[in-house]
Amino acid sequence: MYVYILLCADNTYYIGVTNNIEKRFYEHQDGFVAECYTYTRRPLELKFYEMFNSPKEAIKFEKQIKKWSRAKKEALINRDWELLKELSKSKNNGSTSSP
Repeated sequence: MYVYILLCADNTYYIGVTNNIEKRFYEHQDGFVAECYTYTRRPLELKFYEMFNSPKEAIKFEKQIKKWSRAKKEALINRDWELLKELSKSKNNGSTSSP
């Protein structure tokens, strides 16, 4: 299972889980589901993905990062572990919800 982050054309992030990253990205980019958040926000760019050994682990991580601030999501995307650590220390900067 994969957790992934897409950058949308409106500069928001979409976070999801899939067992096939290539197929799922194609579905988002092609507008496979009109009701999907990304449908009106194309084109999209895959900014991050991480593989997990179990669906349970992937879903837990997806739910966790959906609650993160934009700055924290970007630190993850950039794999800036020091910044991510600093942002995690601050409740105001690290755990607010943002698109």
